[in-house]
Amino acid sequence: MDLYIARQPIFDRGKGVVGYELLFRDSLVNYFPRVDRDTATTKVLSGSFFSFGMERITGEKKAFINFTQNLLTSEIPYMFPAESTVIEILEEVRAVPSVIEACRKLSLAGYALALDDYFPKNNMQALVKLANIIKIDIQAMTVEEINKIMLDPASRKIKFLSEKIETYEELKKAMDMGFDYFQGFFFSKPEIIKGRDISASAMHLLNLVIAVSKPDADMNELAEIVEREVSLSYKLLRYANSASLRRGVKISSVKNALMLIGLNELKRLVSLILLSKTAVNKPDELIKSSCVKARFCEGLAQASTSSAIKQELFLLGLFARLDAILDQPMRAIMEQIPISKNISAALVNGEGEALPYLRLSDCYEKGDWDNVKKYASQVSINEDELPNIYADACQWANEFVI
Repeated sequence: MDLYIARQPIFDRGKGVVGYELLFRDSLVNYFPRVDRDTATTKVLSGSFFSFGMERITGEKKAFINFTQNLLTSEIPYMFPAESTVIEILEEVRAVPSVIEACRKLSLAGYALALDDYFPKNNMQALVKLANIIKIDIQAMTVEEINKIMLDPASRKIKFLSEKIETYEELKKAMDMGFDYFQGFFFSKPEIIKGRDISASAMHLLNLVIAVSKPDADMNELAEIVEREVSLSYKLLRYANSASLRRGVKISSVKNALMLIGLNELKRLVSLILLSKTAVNKPDELIKSSCVKARFCEGLAQASTSSAIKQELFLLGLFARLDAILDQPMRAIMEQIPISKNISAALVNGEGEALPYLRLSDCYEKGDWDNVKKYASQVSINEDELPNIYADACQWANEFVI
């Protein structure tokens, strides 16, 4: 039984991530049909979801998980830890006595409850009283309708979450309306196309990332490039002399440090520094998601049986959101750096050999499982390998991004 999981970030008003909604292939109901409390669902769960490791996807953040009416009344939510789980009650769930009682018990057991895609219904008041969070699609209701819900005295202790926030303009609108939480990929789009210049320092790091990603990278040349950036040299030497890498002898030269950590670690270190220095006033999730995408694309390259551009796919994922990081059109950015034609063609023109890998990573992030299958086939990747590749990317980003 394969379990496909992607995640969508949920932010607070300070643009910090409070949790991730987990997107399952075909939803949980398809994996646990007709379950009740007397069936052997523990074996099913431990053999799939828990062996997969929820913490690999969410890190230390809350997991927002959808539950149908059948699953709620079958006590399946108790399989998940209360301290790290938010129970999302799907919009089609009816507030019948068995559901109300199940939710009341969950609340008493310490679970946070969220009403998904909420719209006022005559029979939902009992669930509203138990809810900690109400999720609202601001595109599905008028401002007046939303205000009526948020100003209802029965809702005064409830946090409101605005769904499907895809642009900064939508984020501002939701903030102005008083929402507490915001869900979507607004952070992956340019805030405003300002056309601000790429700083000399950022350009230097961009070029270094490209240089270190070449299969024929030369250590002497790389050392010279690193030495031109004082802060990078300092961080590299500090990293090389860290407790986890120390070999009993102090590393005092950039070249020796490079020899110790190797090209792959240098690529990752420089990439993180690059993103940290250029993602000014951006949510931390933008850096983390870029690292996830880079590592995921790199994993796709390793899993593919046909790719001739494997060395380039880490950069493809890493640079996929440079327009959002730099608030510039992607075409203008690609014109300023010596990037390969394969990457530029995919990011700027939506074409070329690298494009299916980019599309595959995009679709997996959004839980677009039909197109995941389509693009996995195009790049000759066994679809069953994708969940672990994605989980590894999330885990790596959680550990690597500080």
